[in-house]
This record gives sequence, structure tokens and C-alpha cells, in this order.
Amino acid sequence: TPAPEASLHPFHSTEPVRNQKGMHMTRSSNRRRTAIAGALLAAVTLAVTACSSGTTALPGDGASSTAGTDTVFSGAPVAKADLILSGSTMEKIKKRGKLIVAEALDAPLLSQQDPTDPSTVTGFDADLAKLLAIYILGKPNVEIVPPASETREAMLQNGTVDVVFNTYTITEQRATQVDFAGPYFESGLSVAVKSDNKTIKSYKDLDGKNVIVGANTPAVTEVPKIAPKATVTAFGTDPAAVQALIQGRGDAYVQDYTLLASDAASEKQIKVVGQPFTKEPYGIGLKHGDSDFKTFVNNWLKTIQKGGQWGQAWKTTLGTV
Repeated sequence: TPAPEASLHPFHSTEPVRNQKGMHMTRSSNRRRTAIAGALLAAVTLAVTACSSGTTALPGDGASSTAGTDTVFSGAPVAKADLILSGSTMEKIKKRGKLIVAEALDAPLLSQQDPTDPSTVTGFDADLAKLLAIYILGKPNVEIVPPASETREAMLQNGTVDVVFNTYTITEQRATQVDFAGPYFESGLSVAVKSDNKTIKSYKDLDGKNVIVGANTPAVTEVPKIAPKATVTAFGTDPAAVQALIQGRGDAYVQDYTLLASDAASEKQIKVVGQPFTKEPYGIGLKHGDSDFKTFVNNWLKTIQKGGQWGQAWKTTLGTV
């Protein structure tokens, strides 16, 4: 499937492991996966049937994935010297020699660590983070700090990370605490069930059911709106929520469409049903009030869209499902 065009508009409103292949990861005590994700800013519908029936390999596994990654980074743009403003965040990152990113390690096709090679993290968000590092540094030097969904704002505010690439839904409330570049994706909440479930076909069938959601995600407040008689059970991480669904501790799992599609691509015991019932734009989290860096990152997003790197990153990750 060819990568679709998309318009990118600004939104107004530890322990080091190793440094190989341009990547440096930090393991924090709280490595919970944020349960917020998004889909393409263009009106793209992922092929759910492909997601629910496939058993695709991990991103980065095999020659074809490697070739795709090479295509993504081949000829990636590097910012001109005059764009690295004196005293700016960009200059600080360049002098440091690495981009510090809040990014998951357990999200298939978005940002997943290779269990056979912990220095390798691949997926759509992971590729975008490396492309931003190349734009600033000329090389994909990224240090990853895995966040929890409730710690991302604090990590930006206290300077633990430079940016958040963590399927970060843009909301008015969050925009009072942090800034966002983008949005570069838009999706919505959808429903996943066990593959043998024939009674739940969309969000309209959730009333009276036990519904699994991700803690501190839009699903927490949206499910009671569409299914007031549902029992809502929250889990702190996406893998924990998927496992609970497989074990029958809930009838359905409501989460962002893209994350569910990625989960279903790697876990044949679940499937996505129906279409999204909300719209969830997400962007790149930045420290609040850093207008120069926000402008810089938004211009970079437009640059990689025009140059084709955004499309290649999508096509070799989420676009595979």
C-alpha cells in the first residue's frame, strides 16, 4: 500500500545500557508503556483484517525490514547551521551529541526493542526520533528514556528528556503543561476483542460489558459516555491490557486504533472490530514555552514530509499492517 499524503499543521493552543548503532537507552524504574496512540493525520483506515489475522515478525527482523530502514534514513535532511540558534535547545542537543527521547520499548510497529539485540529499537515513532536526531546532529544518536503515561509532562518540565515520541495525544489540558509540535498523526479510540468473539462488533456493543482501558488515557472518560452500563477496568500498560483481554478478564479493550492494530498484528488471539469512534490527534511533546524549538520541529516535520522520509517511515512500520 503506498504511503498516503498528509498535511502537517502546528498545534496552537537510570541506567545506561549501551551506545550502539547510534542509540543509547536508559532504563528507569518505571517502564510502563503509555497507552495512548494515534493513526495517520490523513484520513487513513488501517486494514483491520490484515491486522487480526497476521503473525508478522518484529520490526527490524529480517533483510526486508533492514532495507526499509536504510531507505528511511538514506538522504535524511540535516538542518543548516543558521537554524541551530545560539542558546537554543537545538544548540544544547548538538553540543551534547545526542537527542534524549521519551519513547516506549514495547509497542509493536511504533517503538519496540529487539529482544535479541537491546541496542535496536524500531517502529514509526522510533524512526521519527532518529530522523529528528539526524536533522540536528547529522547522525541518529538517540538516548531513550521509557516513560509512563502519567510521567511525560514531568519529564519535559524537569528537562529529563528533550522530546516525547510516545503516541502522545494532544489535549487542551496537556497543552497547559507542555507544548506540542504537529500533530503528525490522527486516529481515534477503537475496540479489540478476542479473535473468537462474535458478539462485540463495534463500540455500540459495549454497554453492560467489562471493558479494559489504559490508565490515564482518553478511553477512561470516553467509554462511560458511549457505554454507561459498562464496567471499566484500567491497566497501566498496553501489554498488561492485551494480556488481560486474552485471559478473559475483560470482554473488550478500548484503545487507540493504531496501537490496537499493531497489537493485533503481532498477537493472533485478538482482533480489532469496527471503526474508531473518536478523533485523537497526537504530536511531539516539547517543553512548554520553547517557541524556537517548537518552530524548528514543526519545520522539520514539513521537511521530512516533502522529502519522503515520513512516508517511508510509515510504509515500513505501521503501513505493513
